[in-house]
Amino acid sequence: MEGISVWKVFLYALLTAMATGLGALPFAVFKRFKRKYLGIANAIAAGLMITASFGLINEGISYSLIRTMVGVLVGLSFIVLSHKLLHDQEDIHLGVLSGIDARKVLIIIGVMVAHSFAEGVGVGVSFGGGEKFGTFISLAIAVHNIPEGLAVSLVMVPRGVHWVWAALWSIFTSLPQPLMAVPSYLFVEVFKPFLPVGLGFAAGAMLWIAFSELLSDALKDTSPQIVATTITLSVVAMTAFQVLIH
Repeated sequence: MEGISVWKVFLYALLTAMATGLGALPFAVFKRFKRKYLGIANAIAAGLMITASFGLINEGISYSLIRTMVGVLVGLSFIVLSHKLLHDQEDIHLGVLSGIDARKVLIIIGVMVAHSFAEGVGVGVSFGGGEKFGTFISLAIAVHNIPEGLAVSLVMVPRGVHWVWAALWSIFTSLPQPLMAVPSYLFVEVFKPFLPVGLGFAAGAMLWIAFSELLSDALKDTSPQIVATTITLSVVAMTAFQVLIH
């Protein structure tokens, strides 16, 4: 770990968090979306998130298959329980949102925040393997964060939230990354055993979000054929990108 500044690790992790806000930029360019295009956008976000989730699982398995699978089950249990608890709450408000809209936004923000802890540990542990490897992992996570920011924006902007606030909320969901990266780097041997559990947790929760929220919304706004085609192309594109950056 010699020669790598703690501040450099923090900066790289902070940049990965800032990248999440880029997911809101399409709403800055296009003020209004037809329902069909919102459906396509949701399908794109779902496809990218599904691929990213399996990327996290694959990364976790390289450390431990059992701990990764435990993490997936814990992540799935967490999101299902959270959804049930929020569903039982009748009067929920979040800024200009309330009721079902507020619940949907809280669920996706909660999942993104929770999974960002695992990604922050991933950044810190990767820098324990050298600056080149840490930079590569940071870049990969930053790219994965963009569709996650798009997913957050897709549940906020069409419901009346300004795109700037959606971008800020997207960045907020990734703030655990710089907060966890530094201690993970300083105490890499302590954090490394927990990394596959965290990666599995993130994947399990994100897969549920992709299928239950994003895919569901996409099917409401456009045809199943368009949704299926869009998700397939998104998965292929994201997979190709992951292979190329490796």
